[in-house]
Amino acid sequence: MTVFGASFIRLTSLNISMRSSVFALFLLSGIFVKADAGPELNIQSISVNGKALPFQSQAVASLGTYPESVIFGFGLTTNYHGPALHLRCRLNGYENNWHEGDAEMRMIVRFYNAAGDQVSQNIYSVKGQSMGWTGSLKTSALTHRRETIVVPPQANRILIVISSAGPPDTIGIYVVANLVVSKASDTSGNVPLLQSPFDNDASDRSSGDPPKGWMHDGLSPSMAKVVKFGQAPQTKAFAIIDEDPIGHVEWHNILEQAPTVTPGDNLVVEWNEMYSMGTANFHEARYDGLGPGNYEFQVEAVDAMGVLTGLHDSVRVFVPQPFWKTPWFWAVAVVCLTGILAAVSRYFVWQRMRREMARLKQQRAVEQERLRIAHDIHDDLGARVTQISLLSAMAQGNADFPEAARNDFDKVSKMSRELVSALYETVWAVNPENDNLEALGNYLCQMVNQLCERTQLRCRFHVLDLPPEAQVSSQTRHNITMAVKEAVHNVIKHASAQEITVRINYADGFLNISIADDGRGFKPASEPSGNGLNNMKQRLNQAGGQCFVESAPGCGTTVRMRLLIKPAGLDA
Repeated sequence: MTVFGASFIRLTSLNISMRSSVFALFLLSGIFVKADAGPELNIQSISVNGKALPFQSQAVASLGTYPESVIFGFGLTTNYHGPALHLRCRLNGYENNWHEGDAEMRMIVRFYNAAGDQVSQNIYSVKGQSMGWTGSLKTSALTHRRETIVVPPQANRILIVISSAGPPDTIGIYVVANLVVSKASDTSGNVPLLQSPFDNDASDRSSGDPPKGWMHDGLSPSMAKVVKFGQAPQTKAFAIIDEDPIGHVEWHNILEQAPTVTPGDNLVVEWNEMYSMGTANFHEARYDGLGPGNYEFQVEAVDAMGVLTGLHDSVRVFVPQPFWKTPWFWAVAVVCLTGILAAVSRYFVWQRMRREMARLKQQRAVEQERLRIAHDIHDDLGARVTQISLLSAMAQGNADFPEAARNDFDKVSKMSRELVSALYETVWAVNPENDNLEALGNYLCQMVNQLCERTQLRCRFHVLDLPPEAQVSSQTRHNITMAVKEAVHNVIKHASAQEITVRINYADGFLNISIADDGRGFKPASEPSGNGLNNMKQRLNQAGGQCFVESAPGCGTTVRMRLLIKPAGLDA
């Protein structure tokens, strides 16, 4: 009992120790299983115009303006040992369809001669995914195809091949049903040469067992299967389910049992198909010439049946507008243009102000010089001529001088007074303080009144308010004064008048002056114009005005003068 008990205890301890080891190994195995989280699909790189673009999956990456070529690199980040998968991608905002690489499966019609050599073949390829494919044989819809072929020379037999021997890395499924090869005939219609072996086959043959007259071939014949599709009832069809990235498989009828054909025959090949495929090494997508906008590049993994595996990734990118098309550029451009226009305008205004200041400065200097000359004439020459007039008048009254001498002194006195009057007129014309309409009107009234007093001629004045702010240059004042004086002298010399009426007014920028008399008048058209009338017209023309003479025998004469008074600073 003691030995047995000790052995039992040791056995129990060993059992517990083994259980602990197994439990520890299980926990360790669980850790490793948990650590192996399975494959992940990631967008691994973005290349723009041959240069790698740093990016983060959660951020929006800028591709720059006018990217000539954009390449997205993607793939599984861990080793995957399950069923073969293929990747597909799409750039939302640029396209609606998925890209699945250059995967391709084929329906091939081959012709052989009597020696068993191939003489020709027609290839009908399928790519991507058919319109009615849903990922399930039960719910996917078939697409009908019909092709017409002329039997080539030397052809003796026809072979129908359903193959995945496109690119070797093609992965996917291709289902062909209701295959019929017929010979077209004008008399009896189409004559069937080869029909689908499943049309009248009610057996429950396994998917790996080829039907009579057909065989599978290629590196992986087991991928050629007979499948059932649809629901209630289900229909059999040829299928290639290619899950080998480096292998291919084919269905074809047996050449020795193939139907015979004659060169020149017209054949009609019809079948229904559905498919979904991609390439196992599809890890790169390229887009050229992307326009401005926002895009999202998506990639996802699907199995050989085109069913999503849940592995996917995406990244958002955008191509910015060229800077000259963006709102901020136009805002800045408008601001800059406004600033430039303001600066240019300010510069021209400043230049104009400089010129105006220079002109005003020069004008002020001229006016100062004119004022100095007027003062010199008045203070110096005027005083001297006045002194001469006084001395002549005193000598004229001296009884000791002979009569002839006193007469000469009388002439000198008169000439001196006339010279004083002329000097006064010159001083008035030169003085810049008189460069306005008010001063001009006052002087004209004073001058006409003095001329009329010497001849005992009555004088009437009708002068409306003349604005002192309306500037008149000294040259213009001189021409107007001399024209008015000439008109009054003509009345005194030739009109035999008793009264002169002078009217002066300023309206709408024009100065209007009329000198009318009640003299004998004349016919302006029949009598030649004298120098006086011509002088008046010339002086008004020089000042930019007009002079009109209206007269008739016995009705007196009226001289009208009209002159545009320019604003200050623009008068010549």
